[in-house]
Amino acid sequence: MRSHFLFMAAGSLFLLAGCSETPVPFEPQLVNVPAGAPATGPRISGDETTGLVLSWMEQDDDGASLHYARLEDGTWSDASVVVDGVDMFVNWADMPSVQPLGTGRLAAHWLQMSADMTYAYDVMFAQSADDGQSWSEPIRPHSDGTETEHGFVSMFSDGNRTGLIWLDGRKMVNEVTDDPVASGMTLRAASVDENQNVEQEQLVDELICDCCQTDIAIASSGPVAVYRDRSSAEIRDIYVTRYVDGQWLTGKPVASDNWKIPGCPVNGPSIVADGSFVAVAWFTGSGGRPVVRLSVSDDSGETFGEPLDVADGSVLGRVGLVHLGKGAVAVSWLQSGADGSHDVVIRRIEAGVAGSVHTVAHNAGSFSVPQIALAGEDLIFVWTETEEFENSVHSARVAAKAL
Repeated sequence: MRSHFLFMAAGSLFLLAGCSETPVPFEPQLVNVPAGAPATGPRISGDETTGLVLSWMEQDDDGASLHYARLEDGTWSDASVVVDGVDMFVNWADMPSVQPLGTGRLAAHWLQMSADMTYAYDVMFAQSADDGQSWSEPIRPHSDGTETEHGFVSMFSDGNRTGLIWLDGRKMVNEVTDDPVASGMTLRAASVDENQNVEQEQLVDELICDCCQTDIAIASSGPVAVYRDRSSAEIRDIYVTRYVDGQWLTGKPVASDNWKIPGCPVNGPSIVADGSFVAVAWFTGSGGRPVVRLSVSDDSGETFGEPLDVADGSVLGRVGLVHLGKGAVAVSWLQSGADGSHDVVIRRIEAGVAGSVHTVAHNAGSFSVPQIALAGEDLIFVWTETEEFENSVHSARVAAKAL
């Protein structure tokens, strides 16, 4: 027997459903991460088909290195190293990745300084055809050669090629004028074949937010990407673009928040897809009210419904998103705790039905981009903690049914 009652949460009206089934307790279990310290920039890549891979950066007196581990039977494997060097760029918000592409293929990207300036760095890309036993010589997927910022990469499998999108600052060498298009950040894309040849370089958007993460999901129509746009009037809303016939279409807003802000909030969106179902979660501060929002599409991301407010108030954003099946999703975000902590929290949403807000971790660093993924019947979480100015990577799992 099922009963329903009205529940007011996060500024939005939801129907909260209760049922007579015995509830599964929400009890996160810590999972060891084979990372040294300091370590930063954790990122989960992959899915149920390819398996999940966690990557992160470690630093020492000799430079930095990109590490990764696989999720095996609910635990992270021993770590492997893709690359190390003295000229690697490490930034908490601009996370490198190691992405499984299936059939023993792995793709990796990281950031490398291009000049002795704080934000002059390139995207470096390498791939492995033998499950990480060996790696190709790295290349740059961009050919501009400017000593500017290139990063915030998302990747996807494009047949025998790897598709990439990234934030590209090549126009930032221009003199700043009243028109930010002349010297602002752009969104660009390319594909890299199995022989490390760069193909299909494309300008996707001529002006976007400077340092918000991007994300990609694969819908029935193909890849769908989300990013934070920037208008000449400094409106920085979330946009979506679809990959059709080898080209990214012109981006358009997921929703019209009309958030006007004169700088980057460092708060990118998250996207999931299953067939024609696509969901996007993001943070906005429109109207001076910090909110985490969710919008859903039933046509592979071509159009989206009205957004739902998932949480407001003390939210910091840095959203994560997983699809739980049958149109249900779970949204995670970073939130300020009452005791001054920074909490990783999560909530289930299904067709306007909002579940309870659960706390995964209390000690996340304020400069953390928590990660969430589904592995079988478990949700996997990863976040960064900071103690005495040193970052460390932490992980936990919890039964998805507990939501």
